[in-house]
Amino acid sequence: MDSRSGTPQARPADENAAARALALRAAVAGTRFRQVDWVGETGSTNRDLIEQANADRDEPSAAGRQAAVLVTDHQTAGRGTKGRSWFDPPGGSLLLSVRLFPRVAPAALHRYTMALSVAAADACADVAGVDVRLKWPNDLFVGDRKLAGVLAESSVRGGAVDALVIGIGMNVNWPAELPEDLGELAVALNHLAGHDIDRVALAASLVRCLDRELRALAADGGEVDLLERYRRRSATLGRQVRVELPDGPLFGEAVDVTDEGLLVVEIDGVRQRFAAADVTHLRLG
Repeated sequence: MDSRSGTPQARPADENAAARALALRAAVAGTRFRQVDWVGETGSTNRDLIEQANADRDEPSAAGRQAAVLVTDHQTAGRGTKGRSWFDPPGGSLLLSVRLFPRVAPAALHRYTMALSVAAADACADVAGVDVRLKWPNDLFVGDRKLAGVLAESSVRGGAVDALVIGIGMNVNWPAELPEDLGELAVALNHLAGHDIDRVALAASLVRCLDRELRALAADGGEVDLLERYRRRSATLGRQVRVELPDGPLFGEAVDVTDEGLLVVEIDGVRQRFAAADVTHLRLG
């Protein structure tokens, strides 16, 4: 982002992107998100939003200190968990980031990633009629194929979170024929719904659902209720999984997600907790 203008560091938005920005702003009016942009292309929506927040850190009234939404049609430097890249046909995905100022300890940030994941699943049901499940810790799956990934980045100051940006890359309108190495691993909403999906409507539903989740999270008992909603949508709990660790894989059954966001896996009768690990769902048969 350019902190002087409050606009994304991207190529000039084409007329279609500008029109989508206007439509999305109107659709999410009344939520906490007052700064809403949609651009044709940028490096990374997450990076744009966190850089603007950092640049405007000492100016509370600046654009970078507002809750924000940034969407792009194409990312040139987007990445997933552990720096992975993904297939991104221009205009075929929903590439959306939100910026928040939650005023919590870093250990509580997983709640906001959970909230966005739940909101995204609800938006898919609302707009496309598709039942989406959540693969721990931050992926959206339909069956055994990945639909979306969620990535959070934060800025910490004095031991507390100064700014949080959460991004999602969702496969929306993809070609019928996918690259050979993706066919069994990934799926897009249009493949599941049987028709193309309006990305503005999908983005608007996601933002509204997230705003609702954040209001619920702030209420008494909100953390417990959010975790229960996450567990109900989990594709991981109850599954046999492989947990990849530096000294080799472990195999067991995923049985719970804790209040701290840890995955509990029962391995040879012993329950172990994992904070960060590659987890693969094992197929039966």
